[in-house]
Amino acid sequence: MMRADFAAIANWIAPNSEVLDLGCGDGSFLEYLQKQKPVHAYGVEIDDARVLSCVQKGLNVIQQNLEGGLALFENNSFDTVVLSQTLQTIHETEKILREVARVGKESIVSFPNFAHWSHRLSVGFGRMPVSKSLPYQWYNTPNVRVLTVADFEKLASSLGLQILDQCILHEGRQVTLMPNLFGSLALFRVRRA
Repeated sequence: MMRADFAAIANWIAPNSEVLDLGCGDGSFLEYLQKQKPVHAYGVEIDDARVLSCVQKGLNVIQQNLEGGLALFENNSFDTVVLSQTLQTIHETEKILREVARVGKESIVSFPNFAHWSHRLSVGFGRMPVSKSLPYQWYNTPNVRVLTVADFEKLASSLGLQILDQCILHEGRQVTLMPNLFGSLALFRVRRA
């Protein structure tokens, strides 16, 4: 099943561009992207089984832990670096965002929006939220960070990242009215200012 953010991310990527997908998982997005338009795509993933899945799909993938940074890549090596629903799993958030901005001419970052009204309601009733965008229990989640649309905007500004575009989704539909409250998935296109 295709994730709701795949089409929105692909719309921001130009044909014939060099793309790096960080935390690419089983390669589903890269596979989707290559079917949509001609691109030169590469993935980075740490999990053995997911790397194998990428290789079986014929995708270019490097096995690496993102927590160590992106020293393998030179400045502006890629037209677009994608960090799709991975930011919340990274311990050193500022470090990876600086590295993403260094390696990519532009970057696309997506993450579950913890400020969605249903998440606020769960916390208000004393429970950690479980939803389509946050599908894990508190004790088995890969997420080490929770963030909101407003949090990301503030962090991007403090890191000298210019927000070029944003798309806030809920159940695959774009949210324009109070997106920090009604959007469950946030996507940002950024570059170094």
